Amino acid sequence: MARFRTWTGIALAGALSLSLVGCSSTGGKRAEDARKAAAAQGRAAVDTPRWTVAMITHSGDGDTFWDIVQSGAEQAAVKDNINFLYSHDDEAQQQAQLVDAAVDKKVDGIIVTLAKPDAMKAAVARAVKAGIPVVTVNSGSAESKEFGALTHIGQDETIAGEAVGEELNERGRKSAVCVLHEQGNVGHEQRCDGLEKTFDGKLQRLYVTGTSMPDVQSALEAKLQTDKSVDTVVTLGAPYADTAVKAKEGANSKAEIDTFDLNAKVAAGLKNGTLGFAVDQQPYLQGYEAVDLLWLYRYNADVLGGGQPVLTGPQIITEDDADALADYTERGTR
Repeated sequence: MARFRTWTGIALAGALSLSLVGCSSTGGKRAEDARKAAAAQGRAAVDTPRWTVAMITHSGDGDTFWDIVQSGAEQAAVKDNINFLYSHDDEAQQQAQLVDAAVDKKVDGIIVTLAKPDAMKAAVARAVKAGIPVVTVNSGSAESKEFGALTHIGQDETIAGEAVGEELNERGRKSAVCVLHEQGNVGHEQRCDGLEKTFDGKLQRLYVTGTSMPDVQSALEAKLQTDKSVDTVVTLGAPYADTAVKAKEGANSKAEIDTFDLNAKVAAGLKNGTLGFAVDQQPYLQGYEAVDLLWLYRYNADVLGGGQPVLTGPQIITEDDADALADYTERGTR
């Protein structure tokens, strides 16, 4: 497999995923078949009690990134004999209500995202007060410890943005647009902040309505038509990369399209050259480790991270890496 460039010095979580990323295409298929068989039979690798873990995210409907997170969590749940419950809402108040509902059910552990931390603080505090261990995932690394969570699993969004800025400098880019598709998401702002910190060129922010791809496309197309100096577009989620490519074509722009996050379409875009690079934060690993760490805590009072986030990224993925990742993106685990 190609050696991906990484900006994180914490490889703790990666060691637990060697069986996933180190297999051949044949071995990967066998492992996936075995996973499906185990899931179908409800087979676990442990004999601990069947604890219940709830994951509540800020995902909207149809977001492929969160499908990957959920898949990783479900795989760990099979192994750990966990009854896994998943729910989501992209409205912060509704997400907080889902956390409250999980507390009322007296689940044995909660995994939650903190894309809009202020709205989630009271709900997380209620869970902690009830004695339910909480792990935050993906977003909210800065607030996780303050809110009483055991640990946070994900990438540092500012560091990820800084990595993108450095990559753009290496590519000789001079004028970039950072496309924010979810206003109020602190992680998205941090990505653009980090990019701006290290990028030697000009950075502009474009706020779009991420729930409507036609609106995203038209807003970006208009930007590229009116500002011909833009030579780079950075989207903050894999589903928006393809839309950015369409906007580029509509505007007859020569801008390079780069993106945060990875999926099968992004991998194909890297391979055929319609995308420059992607920033992978390994969502499968985020879901898997969140469930696994709650099991470890319930079983043995283990906590990873030493008070710091357990980082799963960022990794810069380019055309050179696309073939090596094809098996994993096609099966929906990268």
